[in-house]
Amino acid sequence: MEAIQQIAAVALVLLLLGATLWALRRRGFAGVTLGSKSAGRRIECLERLPLGPQHSLHLVRVGETELLLALSPSGCSLVESFTRRTAEAGR
Repeated sequence: MEAIQQIAAVALVLLLLGATLWALRRRGFAGVTLGSKSAGRRIECLERLPLGPQHSLHLVRVGETELLLALSPSGCSLVESFTRRTAEAGR
């Protein structure tokens, strides 16, 4: 009987960890990046800001151009486009 309780406790803990990871990924907090893999890439996602459960802003770099994109269930729209030099001057 004691072994069944221990197995059930371990299963419950694993279930709670899985649910927490799923919730964090859904909100955009569990995106793991190891090292700098963007050295040879032309498209790079710089930042993501969740605005709600289904709405977010993405800052994307394509070459020397940075794009601010708004994503929603109805689609994707361009909010602002600027060159890399303009973005660095504003910081």
